[in-house]
Amino acid sequence: MSTFNTGKITFEYPNSWDVEKADILSNPDCIATLSKGQNNLINAVSFPTATNLDDYKIFMEDMIGDDGGVILASDFVRIADKDAIKLHANMDTPKINFDIHTYVFIEYGVIYIFELRTLGVSGESEKEFEDIISTFSILE
Repeated sequence: MSTFNTGKITFEYPNSWDVEKADILSNPDCIATLSKGQNNLINAVSFPTATNLDDYKIFMEDMIGDDGGVILASDFVRIADKDAIKLHANMDTPKINFDIHTYVFIEYGVIYIFELRTLGVSGESEKEFEDIISTFSILE
């Protein structure tokens, strides 16, 4: 396992995942991008927010539906000693069909969104993603 550290957050990730250069030009809120082959991509963003998990869950579900996605599961969970939203959805576009797995945390007025986009069907990437999220820590 390797450690990702921005000075504000840390998390551990398997060595089979590559840290990519975060595209902060098109997404200034991006804090991390990791990939595993061409079929798996994790993006993490954070930004100040005044919302709460209850309201954001409704917003996120509406946005997935508006984009034509099908929500397969959406729950409140406790992971990494924090309350979070855990969402799993399927997106079917004209060019590609993929699953999205998302964890959302809101801590100290900041939202942290971790999203895995995967074409994989084995469940291995989803398990690794959950393992990554379970090590998420906010540095003070």
